[in-house]
Amino acid sequence: MTKSELRDKIKAIIPTVYKTQIKSDVAAVEYDELTKFPELKSIIVDLLTSDFDSFLSSIDWVAPKPTTFRINLKNDQEFYLIYNGRSWVAQVEGKKYYLLNLPEEQRAIESIARILRYGAKAEDVEDTDVSGSEDISFDSDASTDDDTSEEV
Repeated sequence: MTKSELRDKIKAIIPTVYKTQIKSDVAAVEYDELTKFPELKSIIVDLLTSDFDSFLSSIDWVAPKPTTFRINLKNDQEFYLIYNGRSWVAQVEGKKYYLLNLPEEQRAIESIARILRYGAKAEDVEDTDVSGSEDISFDSDASTDDDTSEEV
């Protein structure tokens, strides 16, 4: 590879890098926490890409020490980002991932992707199933009462 080929490749890559950075800067304005804590923005971009605005509902500052943020997703799921002084820790579904280590960061990204695939909360689904099963059992109880009265 010659110097001129390398320069051409760099010139081709630069606009795509700046485009994603500008996109994340525009989306970050909507969230106060991202403007107050620029390190948080870089972590969210690492975990959710520069299109994080499509997935986030809100960001809540939960605790001052250790600095803890609740990341609320649009599908009513959530995960936590905790800053412990040296690095960030992602807590997804109760499991902690230390984002200083690349393999753990990849596992955190996979866990976040998994909860993004969830639909409504499991509690909502269980409530509708329970009410439907109660109706069925009520009908079956009524038919058994009729059968016992005929036999007597």
